[in-house]
Amino acid sequence: MNVVLNNPVLYVVDYPSVDAVEVIDKRRGKGALFRDEAAQRFRTELREMASSATEMDDFGAWIDEYGTLMTQPAVYH
Repeated sequence: MNVVLNNPVLYVVDYPSVDAVEVIDKRRGKGALFRDEAAQRFRTELREMASSATEMDDFGAWIDEYGTLMTQPAVYH
């Protein structure tokens, strides 16, 4: 388990041993777990976004594209 990103908009954890990425949109309190090809695509897009983002709003606009997939409530314990 590797915490890849933790900013005011997103929390992203990579699970390389099972080829999965957990993503939580902190603004909405919702998240998703991407596996296999979806996880690989998300990792690639995240690298591209991280290298070009200039503001937190850039992350927000980008993650909004994944909004329909992020349906699991984020529960903190």
